[in-house]
Parts: sequence; structure tokens; C-alpha cells
Amino acid sequence: MIVTEHVDFQTNGNAEMKDLTAKVAAAVERSELRAGVAVVFVSGATGAVTTIEYEPGLAEDMLGALERIAPREIEYAHNRRWGDGNGHSHIRASVIGPSLTVPFSDGKLMLGTWQQIVFLDMDNMPRYRRIVVQIMGE
Repeated sequence: MIVTEHVDFQTNGNAEMKDLTAKVAAAVERSELRAGVAVVFVSGATGAVTTIEYEPGLAEDMLGALERIAPREIEYAHNRRWGDGNGHSHIRASVIGPSLTVPFSDGKLMLGTWQQIVFLDMDNMPRYRRIVVQIMGE
């Protein structure tokens, strides 16, 4: 069986991190499936999902790492072409990726103790975001 849900929210941009763990866990619970996988997918080219220990120190560290990987202030061909200043946003989102697969058993996500599902808004301005949560199992 496959169940699809959406998580909608507003973001502030600039690598804002949002914890989606409770929302994904609730979607799995509502599905009434006992075992399978939940796929979390970002609709959009400047957002990403991953797992992290969601705490202020690591959120700050992630910002620093992203700045080293794809600095905001260097020249991007995308910015020259479109003039929107978010070339770094696309690169950062592509490096982390738009989807995450999390197994579940007994209706519960199989995350580690310090592991949360997070969305990262890489864009340089606020955005309305829609996350697709597709739950597959039995």
C-alpha cells in the first residue's frame, strides 16, 4: 500500500533549518501501516532534506559547512543569467539532496536517538514550501 501526505509551511530562507520529525512520524502513524519506508521529498530546487542532531550548535555548524561548500559571495553563472542571487542556493540544495528514505517498523520511524529529519531552506528569501511524504509498506 502507498499513502501520500504533504507538509506545508513558510520559511525565512538563508539555510533556515526546520525539524520535520514529528510531522513525518505523525504521517506514518496516520497511514496505519506497520512496516515499510517513508520517503520525504522536497518539491523545489532550493530546498533539501537530511538527518542531523537538531540542536543550535550543529545548526550553526551546518551553516558554516554550507558556506565553505558553496559560498554566497562568489560569482555563479546562474546569477549572471537570472539575476536572482541564489546560485549558491541551488548548489547547496543539490549537494544535500531533495529526498530521504526512512524505514519504519511497528508504525514507528527507525531513527537513532539523536537523529531528526530536517528541511533546509537554501534560498535567499522566504518561501512557501511543500514537502511530500510518501509512505510505502504493509
